[in-house]
Amino acid sequence: MEDVYIARAGAQSQDRNTANKIKALCMAAGLENMVNRGDLTAVKVHFGERGNDAFVNPLHVASIVKEIEAVGAKPFLTDTNTLYLGGRRNSVDHAKTAAMHGFCYPVFDCPVIIADGLRGQSFTPVEVYGKHFDSVKIASDIVSADSMVVVSHFKGHEAAGFGGALKNLGMGCASNEGKREQHTTRPMILEDKCIVCGACMNACPEFCISIAGKAVSIDLDHCIGCLMCMNTCPEHAIDLDWKDDGVVFVERMIEYAAGAVGNKTGKALYINFLTNITPHCDCTPWNDIPFVPDIGILASTDPVALDKACFDLVNGEEGVFGSLLPDHHQPGEEKFTRVWPGTSPMLQISYAEEMGLGRADYRLVEI
Repeated sequence: MEDVYIARAGAQSQDRNTANKIKALCMAAGLENMVNRGDLTAVKVHFGERGNDAFVNPLHVASIVKEIEAVGAKPFLTDTNTLYLGGRRNSVDHAKTAAMHGFCYPVFDCPVIIADGLRGQSFTPVEVYGKHFDSVKIASDIVSADSMVVVSHFKGHEAAGFGGALKNLGMGCASNEGKREQHTTRPMILEDKCIVCGACMNACPEFCISIAGKAVSIDLDHCIGCLMCMNTCPEHAIDLDWKDDGVVFVERMIEYAAGAVGNKTGKALYINFLTNITPHCDCTPWNDIPFVPDIGILASTDPVALDKACFDLVNGEEGVFGSLLPDHHQPGEEKFTRVWPGTSPMLQISYAEEMGLGRADYRLVEI
């Protein structure tokens, strides 16, 4: 079994504040064994889309950076550019968004470096030999880094079921072209629900959606599968062919995750925040209320064990009434497929094991 360390939410004394919990987690999980003095260490985070405030608190990320610096390494905050319209589609806007959300020098004594270049075109091919790819296009500065600490907000995700360390690696470390390769999913209009409001058309970064009279159509030949239309639709009138598209999307994402750490064996640590456990990815320019209460912070050298532990802990909580979770509120009932019906969240875990990213068997160690 792989050790997964957890510091539970809540504190009644200074020694249990978040900064001290993070310090204890880094020590227990073996940060000093993963990161060496002089390393250029990528701190892979999600800076949050403009309008979203559920992303990991920059003060907490700053505590992680402090522990990396204490080892003698040289950390830098990093993420990659997005496919969809918003505040992170190029490195200039992305860096501005990061600063707007508190990821800046007054908080951190380290730079923000967008890992795939000015327009998301800087990548290095990494061999993976999966079902779908022989090699994947990983952001060059991720590959070039000596070590990596992957800081993830664990939450729901409309296509993968949940987003944690594995998604942060797979989608978050891919170049622009790499993201296109993963987004095989194509949306379809549910005409009985559509009110022809135009929200999807305005959200589409590739201008693939058009309205003629009372009909909405999607040009699937030019669709990049970013799912912003699905996220934006107020009537939930856009869906996917989950049986085929959803499985392929997850498998491709996991193959990219394997590539992201292809040269980081023994040089990566993973930290998941089980706080603000919202239904949507932090890529949306909003966030709904959490569907379970805060649980804590977890760390491990194994991203598969870590995500599986987080998945189990969320399902073990009582659901929040009035959230996007419609039922399965009792502790022990599966939550993610009720928030996002049709998804296969456990496929991330099983295929990541198959790709050699880690093991699902874990031992939870309280800090």
